[in-house]
Amino acid sequence: MKKSAKFITTAILTATMLIPAMGVSANGDSVEKANGNEKFRVLVDSANQKELKNAKSQYGVHWDFENEGFTTNMNEKQFEALQKNKNITVEKVPEYSIDETSAEPLAQYSTMAASQSTPWGIKAIYNNSNLTQTSGGAGINIAVLDTGVNVNHADLANNVEQCKDFTLTSSITNGTCTDRQGHGTHVAGSALANGNGGLYGVAPQSDLWAYKVLGDDGSGSSDDIATAIRHVADQASALNTKVVINMSLGSPTESSLITSAVDYAYNKGVLVIAAAGNSGPSQGSIGFPGALKNAVAVAALENVIQNGTHRVADFSSRGYSFYDGDYSIGKYDVEISAPGAAVYSAWYTGGYATLSGTSMASPHAAGLAAKVWAANPSATNVQVRADLQNRAKSYDILSGYGAGYGDDYASGFGFSRVQ
Repeated sequence: MKKSAKFITTAILTATMLIPAMGVSANGDSVEKANGNEKFRVLVDSANQKELKNAKSQYGVHWDFENEGFTTNMNEKQFEALQKNKNITVEKVPEYSIDETSAEPLAQYSTMAASQSTPWGIKAIYNNSNLTQTSGGAGINIAVLDTGVNVNHADLANNVEQCKDFTLTSSITNGTCTDRQGHGTHVAGSALANGNGGLYGVAPQSDLWAYKVLGDDGSGSSDDIATAIRHVADQASALNTKVVINMSLGSPTESSLITSAVDYAYNKGVLVIAAAGNSGPSQGSIGFPGALKNAVAVAALENVIQNGTHRVADFSSRGYSFYDGDYSIGKYDVEISAPGAAVYSAWYTGGYATLSGTSMASPHAAGLAAKVWAANPSATNVQVRADLQNRAKSYDILSGYGAGYGDDYASGFGFSRVQ
């Protein structure tokens, strides 16, 4: 599975969530659009340093990516005017959003359900139907780039090492990563919930780096995400520590800033795990950043056994069948599979909720990566990735549209498990 082709998918987020969460009335928003004053994020670059300096002075800098240019906010009139400058390149920055099959949780619970201390996905990835608690991940950091995390949640509080917001200003805001949407808290719970409130994730001894890169509506600019990815890599180097990034977010549009940031992090020893997307079962439907070669794209499995294995969910995005069987990872490839349908986990209210999506599959894989890395602390990110692939080969997925023997475009190498 090696090359790319035309990508087909849609970002999954309902408009009913977008408007109230942004605190902007539909009428006010439409007036701004009509007047051409609605601002959006753009990437500005130029080989002419004088022109670049003037542009920075005129429009202000949100994030400076140095040799890749800088991002700023401007309206349509300003954008069109800047496009006429032959010494400047300017492009709109893609928006990314949470990656779940529905904008609302399937169910919410204020207290822990005793029967769910180890949800079905945790039992499945441990290959133990009688599992009552989990272990592992000590010394490994899991950076959750999402809508934020409720760092006071009983099942997460003791794991929090960093809490940062990349969405507020043109600088990183330390000590705040408030989740008002729920998605990020849910993702963190599957990866590393410690059981203090009753819920266990895959690697409960891992440390949590909670990075808010998406707004309260579940969407955000790719430059904020790219900045966070680079920050993870720099922190990993500065602190001499091992880090797994989880990105349960996506877009049908590739962002050059995110692509270069993922490459930067991967080359610095960070392992990048990402949701494949929820636009299946069509071929070629994997979203970015999961579609990138240096990111591990995770497909979603259901709690259904068919043909002797778990089943790939129909909603889970697929790669291309003509790359089946090569056990090679390239652009637009599913790499491994993990539980992602009807997943019970932590919620931003301090309670619990059930969600479905490849967003839920990705943190299971990230937690497993942390657990594997903790058991082999001298391993590189490339070696841990190979380990996940080998584990997946041991549990081939034979059920679901496009699934079959060996490396397939629906489940990738298979279901990567603890044992």
